[in-house]
Amino acid sequence: IYPDPDSEKAIMGSVVYCIHHKEGCKWTGELRKLKAHLNTCKHDAIPCTNKCGAQIPRVLMEDHLKYTCPQRRARCEFCGKDFTGHTLENHSGSCGFEPIYCENKCGMKVQRRHLTQHKAAECSKRLVPCRYCSKEFVADTLQVHHTKCGSFPVACPNRCDVSILAREDLDLHLKDQCPILGICCPFKDAGCRFKGNRYALEKHVDENIKQHLVLMCSVVTKQQHQIANLKSALSRLSLNYSGTLIWKVSDYTSKLTEAKTKEGMELVSPPFYTSQYGYKLQASVFLNGNGAGESSHISIYIKILPGEYDDLLRWPFSHSVSFTLFDQSSVPESACNIVESFIPDPTWKNFQRPSKEPDSLGFGFPRFVSHEMLKKRHFLKDDTMFIRVKVDPSKIVAV
Repeated sequence: IYPDPDSEKAIMGSVVYCIHHKEGCKWTGELRKLKAHLNTCKHDAIPCTNKCGAQIPRVLMEDHLKYTCPQRRARCEFCGKDFTGHTLENHSGSCGFEPIYCENKCGMKVQRRHLTQHKAAECSKRLVPCRYCSKEFVADTLQVHHTKCGSFPVACPNRCDVSILAREDLDLHLKDQCPILGICCPFKDAGCRFKGNRYALEKHVDENIKQHLVLMCSVVTKQQHQIANLKSALSRLSLNYSGTLIWKVSDYTSKLTEAKTKEGMELVSPPFYTSQYGYKLQASVFLNGNGAGESSHISIYIKILPGEYDDLLRWPFSHSVSFTLFDQSSVPESACNIVESFIPDPTWKNFQRPSKEPDSLGFGFPRFVSHEMLKKRHFLKDDTMFIRVKVDPSKIVAV
């Protein structure tokens, strides 16, 4: 290989690093000594002593023989059996003695060989049927279910002859079947204070028909008073206290025809008040006229009715009163309403404090609007007219 002995001597005497210096070997020396060094270098790979076929650095041989060599001998930490390294790896995922967590996530660790039995009979998260209703529940919630289960057997709280019945039937039993339950008389709300078992109650009802009838008559009388009071209160709530009445007179044509055949036919408005504690008033119209307007005009009047607060009011009545017949034109700007008003004369009988029998006619305008005028504008629309009656205590001049 070498051209001459001197060259060989020079080359073999040159200083070199170990071929494994990158792996951490720090040896340096003459080239001729490298081979001898490699026979002992801990970083040089040698065949596995277990003859697994792997080339392993001397420094890693101990770990290889102990942990990774397929031909190593190892013992399973769970079952204690000996295996080669290769078979141990396969065995470690199937060893029946290895403790593993339950798949139902109950938190328990059991040996793999006992897992099936645990899930079937011991696991707190297994599904189990209720023995009473047959529905399935998680095992650790079954006791809570039993406190609500409709089919769970319970005893009658009255300790009657029916000792056990389903919870869902208990209410019906207590209401209609239990012979011991103390039951109030069906006329309890009428004032009867009897209370006894079902059989005693039947006897009580049969023997006290007259007394129960007296109680019911008393209840009916009280209810009649209550109904009357409610009607009165409702009537007061529905009253108009604004001092202004908008009166809708519908079916004008048929009512006018009737007025022409019935002399003195009068339509009256709902009563209204000038204020919450003021005068009580009512308007009336004669569609076929009255007095000077008979057969040619609509006549309109206001009358004073006896009110609840007349003792507190000033008499005679002195507020101005106006009547307005609305023009129902589709163009509001062109509407032309008819308005008549007056201020009461304190000497007129119509405006003195009314007696229990108020003035039959009142005061107003017998020729409020003529039948001919009604046809000239839109005072009638859909056979209906609207009349406003307004009482104003602040005005002293009629407009």
